Amino acid sequence: MKTKVSSPLIGVAILVLVALACSLPGSGALLEDNFSGSGSWGIGTDADSSVEYANEMLNFVVNKDLYFVWSTPNGEDYENIHMEVTANNNSTDSAAAFGIICNLAITNTSYYFAVTGAGEYAIGRYTLTGDTLLTNDGQWGTSSLIAADAPSYRIGADCGNNTLTLYVDGQQIDSVSDSTYTSGNVGVFAWSGEELNGTNVSFDDFVLTKLP
Repeated sequence: MKTKVSSPLIGVAILVLVALACSLPGSGALLEDNFSGSGSWGIGTDADSSVEYANEMLNFVVNKDLYFVWSTPNGEDYENIHMEVTANNNSTDSAAAFGIICNLAITNTSYYFAVTGAGEYAIGRYTLTGDTLLTNDGQWGTSSLIAADAPSYRIGADCGNNTLTLYVDGQQIDSVSDSTYTSGNVGVFAWSGEELNGTNVSFDDFVLTKLP
């Protein structure tokens, strides 16, 4: 993100939970969803944002600058997990961020793994008093392994054993140690930059597995 990288994650939780996301028999996944149906992840629309099923994906549109919006698949808590999701970035704002959440509690405390179309990234910890970036001495980083302006990114995250690791397109980007949160719900998010109406991200092919 280009500005306010340590500002609180002011946002809205979309928690309309209708049904569990599907786990495919024999796949080895704790949770797996290709978003081809409707009614599994939290959805909703208001003046500031929209999270809706569209074109067999989960589409996020954020209409307010520096705004954080997320969706969760169920009410389950998980620990020591690996997650992957494909993020299709349709944003016109290069500072728009998107990614994965883990260890999300009912108080909205969590870890997040964020990527932008400009090749920036961050691993952060959100608390009730704001968020703390755990990578690059509290700053957003840039990695040559994150293709700039790619139409889609396969984002992965290890969340467990006191370690948080971010992957993009199968390559490890960064890893940090933190033991503040040990379990919680999971989700995906979009985080707008400064250009109003510039954030539009669609998620596909979410997979959640257990870490060894």
